[in-house]
Amino acid sequence: MSKSFWLPVFTLWWREMIRFWRERTRVLGFVGSPLVFWLVIGSGFGNLSFFFPGAVTLTVMFSAIFSTMSLIEDRREGFLLSMLVSPAPRSAMVLGKILGSSTLAWLQGLIVLLFLPLAGLWPGVAGLLQVMAVLYLISFTFTALGFLIAWRMESAQGFHAILNLLLVPLWMVSGALFSISTAHGWMKWLMRANPLTYSLAALRRLLSPEVDAGTPGLTESVLITVFCGTLLWAAATLSARGRKARSFA
Repeated sequence: MSKSFWLPVFTLWWREMIRFWRERTRVLGFVGSPLVFWLVIGSGFGNLSFFFPGAVTLTVMFSAIFSTMSLIEDRREGFLLSMLVSPAPRSAMVLGKILGSSTLAWLQGLIVLLFLPLAGLWPGVAGLLQVMAVLYLISFTFTALGFLIAWRMESAQGFHAILNLLLVPLWMVSGALFSISTAHGWMKWLMRANPLTYSLAALRRLLSPEVDAGTPGLTESVLITVFCGTLLWAAATLSARGRKARSFA
């Protein structure tokens, strides 16, 4: 692709980085929330090695989704309108925004990985690099989902309401709290149909030497996560290209 595509992608990615570091309260929450989450919730679980993949997934998922709320702020401030009328392709705008927000979510997930020794887990250097790669896939996928939702939202309140209704149930039936093999009836089928189940399974396969027999395989889990991330990114790009935004004018 040409410079006219990659320059706005990099510019928007860099803008997300600068915007983040200039907000000191956001930086504090960025570092502090994983610590509080692990100390308060993680310490309540007897089997930390089982809970850890779910904890890091939840942290990355919420960070990725809620970081896209800045899209609503960009619309109010007029920045989004200036992007839409610029020569830069909308696909570059979408990718730059998603890459910036997903990078921040990924970095927050890396902070949680610092607690690996406390959970009694160590996948080795090669395994850790694979875990970091899967974490970015999860970050990208949920950032794309957040962009797709935020693009159509008029208020931050509505954005919060939809995401709270969507994210927590997705996480709860992903295998974070109980394995697929212990689920019964329709719940087992629901877990199999949940894309997050496979993202979490990939992390569990890489982090835990022993996993439940019902856990999806690593290759299958990674492929499904890549497919979902690509699909959501394409949907977000089509949404940005196709909408005649009444609130942008």
